This record gives sequence, structure tokens and C-alpha cells, in this order.
Amino acid sequence: MEKNEHPFDFSLVFILFLFSIISFISINTAQDFGQYNENFLVKQIAWYIVGCGIILAVMYFDMEQIERIHWFAYGFAMLLLIFLIIAPESIARPINGAKSWFQIPKIGSLQPSELSKIALILTLSHIIAKHHLKYVFRDLKTDIILLTKMGMATLALIAIIMQQPDLGTSLVLLAIFAGLMLVSGISWKVILPIFLLAGSIGGLLIYLIVFQPDLLNMIGVRQYQLGRIYSWLNPEEFKEGDGYHLYQSMLAIGSGLITGKEASLGNVHLPEGHTDFIFSVIGEKYGFAGASFVISLYFLLIYRIISLSLDVKDPFTSYICTGVVSMIAFHVFQNAGMTIGLLPITGIPLPFISYGGSSMISNMLAIGLIFSISFRNKKYMFDRE
Repeated sequence: MEKNEHPFDFSLVFILFLFSIISFISINTAQDFGQYNENFLVKQIAWYIVGCGIILAVMYFDMEQIERIHWFAYGFAMLLLIFLIIAPESIARPINGAKSWFQIPKIGSLQPSELSKIALILTLSHIIAKHHLKYVFRDLKTDIILLTKMGMATLALIAIIMQQPDLGTSLVLLAIFAGLMLVSGISWKVILPIFLLAGSIGGLLIYLIVFQPDLLNMIGVRQYQLGRIYSWLNPEEFKEGDGYHLYQSMLAIGSGLITGKEASLGNVHLPEGHTDFIFSVIGEKYGFAGASFVISLYFLLIYRIISLSLDVKDPFTSYICTGVVSMIAFHVFQNAGMTIGLLPITGIPLPFISYGGSSMISNMLAIGLIFSISFRNKKYMFDRE
């Protein structure tokens, strides 16, 4: 006998409500710097309203319907990315050396690479689920086949996104790939060499950046990208140039101390405080206590999604939960890490808090999938607790 006493996940609703309040307060605080003439608070409220509509729309579809359109979503994301590359500058103007956005009159900019994250989650989840149905008895050969299919789907998107170039989104796609690979059932005999190779490549890149930057310039790495690495390694030395954002961010968070800085002491000037550096605004305004509360809220969200992934019976939906967790966790770790100097600056926003219509659409699509899974997840009276 089925039992589904609380079909709507109100715990997720409450967590999302808290994120919205934190976002509104933080963006309003960030606007005190007077960097822009626009009212981003009003726009963020509008994007949250749009996001709620997206959640309700996604909840209308069950997982079987969503799985049937996964290749359409993947193909649509791919076509948008290709069109962005060839689009004229009148609708796709390069910003800070990157051609990553469509300019839409009266709406703003749309970053199509954000949609590729959701498309990849759906596609990789389908690939893994169908592979295990086809290969009931798995061995090293079947694991390599699965890894190849996952890798091709991921690298095809990354290859196009890096033409913009957009390193941040490419790293998110790799994080989604890595998270799903870890739960895909692929043997560690295959996974371990991949991680060792990735670590070796990372070490080689750091060596080249520090000691042989000219070689990287020859293969297309731009100087501003190297500047981010140099400023990350030594923000004090580059605080008047490439390291300005990082130095100001660390100064703001440090000045917040435990409970936040008094308004009478003034604010540290934070460029992009309403977007990429919103966590710095929180750290300055509410100190270690406020920043810890935000991180704890993300832990609650991730814990809830992981619990749901363990509770569902369908592998496809379980893999979707894993992909969403991988995406959100990487966003939070990278964004918070870059604001305190733990990681290089990559321009990755803080989910549900940073201002941005494209990232809000992507995050709401992801959380809409979770709501849909939770809403249709049926428990049975004699299931083991």
C-alpha cells in the first residue's frame, strides 16, 4: 500500500525561501557601493518570481517524460552555444574578452552555457541508466564503454564553451561529470588513473603558469587568465591590478570579524559585489556567523537532495539528484573559496544568492527537477525505513 502523506516538499520550499531573503538583503547591501545605476534588488525579485514559475512548470512533467526529451535539451543547448559563437556582436557583444552572452532588449543578457549544465545532468543520467540496463554483467570493457560515452557528451559541450572562452562553466561541467562518474558503478581501476592524470595535468599547468607562461600563450591561454592565477598566488603584490577584486574581497571578509562590521565604519569597495562577490558582502556585513549560516544552509539543501537520491527507486532520478548536488556543491565551494583566496577567481556565482537571470534560470531548473522527483516519490507501507 502506498503512503505519501506529504507529497510537496515543504523543507525545500523553506530552504529556498531563506535563500531568497538572504539574496535580497545581500544585493540591497551591495548596491550601497554605487557602482551601477540599476536597481538589482527589483530585478532579482523578478527573477525569483520567474524561477518559481519554472519550478512549477518542471513539476508538471514526470521523470519518464523528462527522460524522453533529454537529447532535445542537450541538442538545444548545443545549438545555442554554436549560434552564440557565430552571432553578430549586435546581439552577442564580447564582455571582458569573452563572448558568452546574448543581449536581449528590455530583459538583459542571457548566458546559454548555464542551460548546458542542466542538459548535461539529464544526458549523463540517461546514459548511465540505459548502460546498466543493457550491460547487466559489468566488467572492465563495459566500464570503459560507459566512460567513453559520458566523456564524449561532456567534452563536446566543453569544446564549444571554451571557444567563448568560459573556463568557469567548463569546470562546473567537469564537476558534474566527476560526480556522476563516481556513482556510476565504474570500477576504481578505471577511475583512479583518471584522477591521477587530472592531478598530473593540474600540477603541470601550475608549473607552466609560474615558470613557463610563454608556452601557455602559444596555445591560446590569454594574459588576463594568467593574471588571475598570479594575483591568486600573491594578491598583495597585484592588489592594484589583477588582484584588486581578490584583495578587496579578503579585506571585506576580514573586516567582518565574528558578527559583522558596524555600518558606521563604512564598507569596503567591492566591484561585482552583487554577483560573483556576494559572499564577500555577507562576510563583511554579518561576519563569520553570517557566512557560516549561509554555508550551513547549503549543507542542508545538499543533505536533503542526497537523502532523496537514496530514497528513490528509479536509477535515472537518483543520478539526476547526484548531478544537481555536484553542480551546487562545486558552485558553492568555488565561489566561497575564491572570495577568501583559497581558489583562483573564475566568475562562478553563488547559487540562489548572486544576482543573475541566467544562473537563476539554471538553478531553478535544477531545483525544479528535485521538486518533481520529491513530489512523485512514493513510499510503501512495508518499505524498510
